[in-house]
Amino acid sequence: MGMKTKIALGAVVGIVVIGAVSANSGDSDGGSGDSGTSASAEQQSGGTKADAKSDTKSDAKPAEDKGTEKASQADRFKAFVQKNGTPQEKDAVAHVTKVQGAEEQNDILDAADIYTDFTGGIMGEGTGPAKLLASAFADWKQSDNGLVTVYDADGELLGTGNF
Repeated sequence: MGMKTKIALGAVVGIVVIGAVSANSGDSDGGSGDSGTSASAEQQSGGTKADAKSDTKSDAKPAEDKGTEKASQADRFKAFVQKNGTPQEKDAVAHVTKVQGAEEQNDILDAADIYTDFTGGIMGEGTGPAKLLASAFADWKQSDNGLVTVYDADGELLGTGNF
């Protein structure tokens, strides 16, 4: 009977802890949702005024921003390595096709992905360059708790590294 009581008591304590954690996270989300809603309303009302005032400026800026955003992460990473990297890193970065997750950092759990045109997975030719790419990425972006993963052309894992 003692063992059943301990299990039941443990389950009750676990449920209470889960309920308390979810209640606290619900308050955070509700508070940020309210402020996000008012910020969205301010942006919408402010955005219509700004659009009416400066059509030429708004047309030029978003076109430039959209162009840099589409190719931004991979191209910025390549440009950084071409400027600051070793010759081996410069050779490896020529195989990069896509970079994801480099912009969204919160220093809690940052994850970025580098896609390359290497083939063969972890036993293929891209394992060595993947380590160089992970190292170059760590020079480019800093995080308290970041993980960069390098993939080949088929989406198979080539390597990982901290940044």
